Amino acid sequence: MANTEFVPSQLSISQQEALGTYTAVTNQEPAAAIPLLERSQWNVQIAIAKFFDGEATDPVEEARASLASSPAPPSQSSRQETLMNGFSRSTRPQTRSRLDPAPRIVPQPGNQNLYRPPFLLTLLFTPFNLLYRLLSGSLGLFTYLFPFLPRLLSGSVGGRVQPRRSGDTSGRKPLNPRDTAARFAREFEEEYGQHDLKFFENGYAQAYDLAKKDLKFLLVILLSPEHDDTSTFVRGTLLSPEVVSYVNDPQNKIILWAGSVQDSEAYQVATALNCSKFPFAALVAHTPQDSSTSMSTIGRISGLVPPSAFVPRLQSAISQHSAALERARASRNEQQATRNLREEQNSAYERSLAQDRERARQRREEEESRLRAEREAKAKAEAAERQTQNLEQWRLWRAQSILPEPTSSADEVTRVSIRMTSGERIVRKFRAEADIEELYAFVECYDKLSQNPASSTVAEPSNYEHQYRFRLVSPLPRIVYDLTSGETIGSKVGRSGNLLVEPIDDEDT
Repeated sequence: MANTEFVPSQLSISQQEALGTYTAVTNQEPAAAIPLLERSQWNVQIAIAKFFDGEATDPVEEARASLASSPAPPSQSSRQETLMNGFSRSTRPQTRSRLDPAPRIVPQPGNQNLYRPPFLLTLLFTPFNLLYRLLSGSLGLFTYLFPFLPRLLSGSVGGRVQPRRSGDTSGRKPLNPRDTAARFAREFEEEYGQHDLKFFENGYAQAYDLAKKDLKFLLVILLSPEHDDTSTFVRGTLLSPEVVSYVNDPQNKIILWAGSVQDSEAYQVATALNCSKFPFAALVAHTPQDSSTSMSTIGRISGLVPPSAFVPRLQSAISQHSAALERARASRNEQQATRNLREEQNSAYERSLAQDRERARQRREEEESRLRAEREAKAKAEAAERQTQNLEQWRLWRAQSILPEPTSSADEVTRVSIRMTSGERIVRKFRAEADIEELYAFVECYDKLSQNPASSTVAEPSNYEHQYRFRLVSPLPRIVYDLTSGETIGSKVGRSGNLLVEPIDDEDT
């Protein structure tokens, strides 16, 4: 381009912006600036640094020159058809370099809350606000009086026609992506009638994510209601039986998303996909040859294209990238199968580990239960043995304190006949003023009294409270002589009496 005449229309918008920034800083003529920008890969900062600091030897250019001077190895070139230009001779690395990345577009909400500065800050900037409004009004009046000046200024710089965002002036209410897609589908059906196209009922970002996740092709259709070819394209191409049948075929794995550039989301998508002419169609797919997460625009169709050319271009682009997607899909399925197998193995291991833990817990509980039963049995046996020892010691101690039998000549004597549990009958005299507990103690310690214990003194057992396991009753009439009555033998039994010893069971206590 350095040897040809400068034609602004041959530059893209980004190149025109870079050229404008460069010439504004360096004040260099565009015809002389373009070669330097081309050598700098249209990087404005590098070009400005080269302009002021001087250009050094470019190792990349030297390498390219050496490669160009060396004999090229024989290679088999193939003629392939693309969506941008018919048949072209290219190699595989050149095909990859022509793929533009397809960014994920998330529309900015139009109903965000505006930032309201503090009141003091508002007062501080009030003079500047008034000056800005005054200048804006003056420029607006100047534009109204001389309406041809903006067109002359904008026409002086050629370039690619960008889709004009008419949604800002059409009064369309900004909606969320799902509602925007529903509104487009409703307006499309109202304008063109019933159809069989299956538009994706959500935003571009959601369709983008689904195509990336399921390794499908995302067909983006962008329409401009103000364009003259829109109605012809929709009725003659998009709604034609060939296109509808091909897009709806599940074997082609196509996700169809469409939008109107009157909406903010579709306008942002058109800008990101470098839309140059309406109607516009772009095919976006995952390109595993670039990276494991890359999404690229593998084909574009601009302008009014008949169905006989629209479908073959889609078929060509899909066939060129189907093999790579199939390999990626097979690799992903293999990874998923490996992941599922690993999860199943981990689950089986966890279940086995849980069963082992459960068996270990049961064994531990059984062992603890056995040890606890042994401790309880041992403690119970020790308590019974201690109870027996205390009872024996108490009998010996109590036998020492039992009053001797009074003589027949003694006054206030009660003669009692006691039938023991063994059937033996004992007749003994007791002092009438003695407590009724004396009778119980005599029955309890009778075997010790009959053994004539030694004269050594036995101490009362400590921490022991004796309980009599029998009761004394008179048969006719039946009278129970309880210890709680606190009466004497004489007042309870009288001058004489017959008593029976009845054992007390545990249920009776």
